[in-house]
Amino acid sequence: MARRAVLFGLDGVLFGPGLQHFLGSCERDCALPRNFLRKVMFAGGADSPYAKAMRGQITLSQLFTEMEEGCRQHASASGITLPPTFSVTRAFKGMAAEGTVNAPLLQAARVLRRNGFKTCILTNNWVDDSAGRLFTATLMNLLRRHFDLVIESCRFGARKPDPEIYAYTLDALQAKPQEVILLDDIRENLKPAQEMGMATVLVRDTETVLKELEELSGVQARRGEEPLPTACDPSNVTHGYVPIRPGVQLHFVEMGHGPVVCLCHGFPESWLSWRYQIPALADAGFRVIALEMKGYGESTAPPDVKEYSQEQICKDLVVFLDKLGIPQAVLVGHDWGGAVVWNMALFYPERVRAVASLNTPYRPADPSVDIVEKMKTYPAFDYQFYFQEPGVAEAELEKDIGRTLKVLIRSTRREVGVGLRVDLGAVPLVAGGLLVGFPETPPASQILHGPELRYYIQRFEKSGFSGPLNWYRNMRPNWRWALSAKDRKITMPALMVTAGKDVVLHPRMSRGMEEWIPQLHREHIEECGHWTQMERPAALNRILVEWLEGLPPDTPLPKISRL
Repeated sequence: MARRAVLFGLDGVLFGPGLQHFLGSCERDCALPRNFLRKVMFAGGADSPYAKAMRGQITLSQLFTEMEEGCRQHASASGITLPPTFSVTRAFKGMAAEGTVNAPLLQAARVLRRNGFKTCILTNNWVDDSAGRLFTATLMNLLRRHFDLVIESCRFGARKPDPEIYAYTLDALQAKPQEVILLDDIRENLKPAQEMGMATVLVRDTETVLKELEELSGVQARRGEEPLPTACDPSNVTHGYVPIRPGVQLHFVEMGHGPVVCLCHGFPESWLSWRYQIPALADAGFRVIALEMKGYGESTAPPDVKEYSQEQICKDLVVFLDKLGIPQAVLVGHDWGGAVVWNMALFYPERVRAVASLNTPYRPADPSVDIVEKMKTYPAFDYQFYFQEPGVAEAELEKDIGRTLKVLIRSTRREVGVGLRVDLGAVPLVAGGLLVGFPETPPASQILHGPELRYYIQRFEKSGFSGPLNWYRNMRPNWRWALSAKDRKITMPALMVTAGKDVVLHPRMSRGMEEWIPQLHREHIEECGHWTQMERPAALNRILVEWLEGLPPDTPLPKISRL
């Protein structure tokens, strides 16, 4: 019978070192006999302080109280003198301060999940009412994003190795024992699972565990090609809607807690283009807000072309931040979203803590040459003139939305054959449209397929392409507005991420940005085309997290009003 579910222990498996390690450290620090704390914690078997805490009969603070009393009694009976500074909580504080998530095992869980396996954390855990309970909340919140199911003994009323918790888990997964693999660092916890028919792995060192997991699952779980990060699911994430003014609302997706990072997508995309970044940035301690830009999906698509000028888009974004009560945010944009975040940094610098752009460089407006005439000198931008006549490009792009998206959104790194015409170099448009010459049934895109492609199609079926195309129909208004700020500099910390294989927004277009952005930090991904968030998500996540973590600390909000 094929295996299709994997159960991961938490303490000593996904997170370590385990509690036993920190109990030992506490014993050494306090000059106590080896296993002194373990004997107290497990004294009484099924009625031990540990067992009761794992079943949720007592809380963690009550466990501390019972263990402190048990230690005093055991020390007195054994002729041991406890040091004046002795405290059971020291071991638990050490675990919170020094323990880490096992990144290779977490990555293996992600790979298994992408290969159709159900993944579950099955953990003996306590109800944490201690002063350090934020640690438990943060850890469990992070892990729940990456697993299909989390089962904690304290919520169920039974603990490993009680057989009933395994039966409950199988029922929750709707799986037979022969379809399940269990990873645990305690041999006693594996025995009931083995007797039921599960495959088991005793966790000692990570490399051996990964090898056994691959053999049992048939899935390459160790690092090979750059792994895909966890992606968020549109049906399992928080959605919000902000009324900007009568007839205009913006839709967004939100995750995480901490300093605000606002993500702005480009054409022809969706907030879902950030699906790999949203969980990663939330895990790193940020409140992530991914906008669905005006004209797209569930955001309003007003018919007036002026609604899509950069000036109006930025005004709307300020109202959006106001209505969410966000004085300042880090803004990250891609493609047209990159233009938005640069303009926000220029025109509304007080609202921008820091700014980052993927692929889209910043250049100040040139008053000496009309923007339309200048654009005509770049053959790679011919498609933008094709977009100018209302209704023409809409008819072509909306005829078969699935075909349109499969042709346009492709990786230049891993795919051969079909690609975005303008992403293949300065090739003039063929008479008849943007998609002329491409197959009627293009092969699947490696970076947008399956449920994600279907979601994109549904969004464009709802909004159409008029709104997104109207962004291109404001060349001169955008230029005139930018001219009013042509001598300004962008003074806050800034990040420019260039992509070596993006032929339209080529890295060379970003030369000289330091003259206008004194605090510019650069990063470059050579093997990457235009769709950076989807083509190289792991590399981009590392860049963004490192840059964000290196920003100056958030300034405390001024106490302007206590109303």
